[in-house]
Amino acid sequence: MIKYKFKNKRPLISFEIFPPKRDYPIDTIYNTIKALNDLRPDFISVTYGAGGSTKDTTVEIASFIKNKYNLSSLAHLTCFTSSREDIDNILNSLKAHGIRNVLALRGDYPSGNNLSYAISNGYKYARDLIAHIRERGEFCIGAACYPEKHIECKSLNLDLIYLKEKVDAGVDFLITQLFFDNEIFYRFREKTSKLNIDVPILAGILPVLNKKQIERIVSLTGCTLPPKFLRILQKYEHNPEALKEAGIAYAVEQIVDLLSWGVDGVHIYTMNKAKTTRRILNSIKNIRGALVNECVY
Repeated sequence: MIKYKFKNKRPLISFEIFPPKRDYPIDTIYNTIKALNDLRPDFISVTYGAGGSTKDTTVEIASFIKNKYNLSSLAHLTCFTSSREDIDNILNSLKAHGIRNVLALRGDYPSGNNLSYAISNGYKYARDLIAHIRERGEFCIGAACYPEKHIECKSLNLDLIYLKEKVDAGVDFLITQLFFDNEIFYRFREKTSKLNIDVPILAGILPVLNKKQIERIVSLTGCTLPPKFLRILQKYEHNPEALKEAGIAYAVEQIVDLLSWGVDGVHIYTMNKAKTTRRILNSIKNIRGALVNECVY
């Protein structure tokens, strides 16, 4: 269980991957996992496709990570468009495959905004799913948090109240939504501390590789792009290779600063780009090694 790793080692370094689209061969993600394996992350999380379209594949991939490479895997589980029976079936399948770590999420709105179906057949909020999983007592539970608030929430203070409810329902650790300004994360961490949200928080970092990617991210999350990052976009937006290089360098700089600050862990949104992830880890390997030795001694 991931929660025990925090007792013996900090900071953790983890990756997020996602299943291929239904019309793509499953082997593509297995090749990605193989390429990431020797980097020895503390765990790999496996998300869904858009709208929860690859739930069954998520269980399969999480099992492959755990049983093929002996790496801890974290399976995403959303509740908004799943019945309670569906959720228990997925949890039973995870347990049968030796998976003991779940990231409990509300999930996206169903197509057509059919809210009545979602609410009547399952759980409306992530905290309800978390409470259900905790009652079973078989899993380590992770949850999401939002340093700049969830895009649907009216204010950060209200979002923090909801976060406290999730943690009190039984969360063992948190992973943040991506952000590009570390100061926003540090201020967020101070606010969570004041609310006695005392579970480990991993900082979510995404290396930006192209302009289209960042435009989509901003529209989905509402995250802030600081002046330093905007200068990079403006300077290299018409030079894809230069923008990719600058995006990787920016992610490395963020991670170095976070590690120096003493963050509980860094969660890299890999976008299934093994080469990019390798470059980042190679850039911080001495810092990572020094921190691990510091923890040991």
